[in-house]
Amino acid sequence: MADLGELREEYGHDSLTEESVDPNPIEQFRVWFQEAMDRKVTEPNAMSLSTVDESGQPWQRIVLLKAYDNKGFVFYTNYDSRKGKQLANNPKTCVLFPWILLERQVIVTGTVERVSTAESLKYFSSRPFGSRLGAWVSNQSKVVSSRSILLAKFEEMKAKFKDGEVPLPSFWGGYRIVPETIEFWMGGKSRIHDRIYYSKQQDGAWKIERLSP
Repeated sequence: MADLGELREEYGHDSLTEESVDPNPIEQFRVWFQEAMDRKVTEPNAMSLSTVDESGQPWQRIVLLKAYDNKGFVFYTNYDSRKGKQLANNPKTCVLFPWILLERQVIVTGTVERVSTAESLKYFSSRPFGSRLGAWVSNQSKVVSSRSILLAKFEEMKAKFKDGEVPLPSFWGGYRIVPETIEFWMGGKSRIHDRIYYSKQQDGAWKIERLSP
């Protein structure tokens, strides 16, 4: 067994207090996200998305945040994929933004809902030509016998939509994660990390609490 007991980093270049954060967690997220971009964090919109299948088995994968506001956090995918089917069965989810360079994490829990077709179409139309073709090529999460089959299908789609007008697939679109809790984690010295936890109340207000590390 590989022994990684001595593999560690000492955190604590900054701190986070209940008084310093914004009362609105979306605004606090906006501040941290901008700092992640300013510090050149690789793909700051990459987030680990968790779903659970019918047997109770958790699954995770990286998806990309494409929009956010006070209504929630939006990402796009194939509705017929493994995660799409799991979300259809259980819309509860959790995402994690791992901004390790900044010694920060953001964890969001909530329930997903599909965005409107108009929203999906607007984003889909903004994607590069190859990415739009890729949505048609991939029967996501299904077994495929070889990469050459995917490449052949890509060439077929390229020829079919050679004029550049690629329609939005009916099986592809966006999900909005409507947040119920948002946690901001910052690494601290001697593992005394800062954890500021927002939870949505019945009246729509956000409650702010500090969690023990």
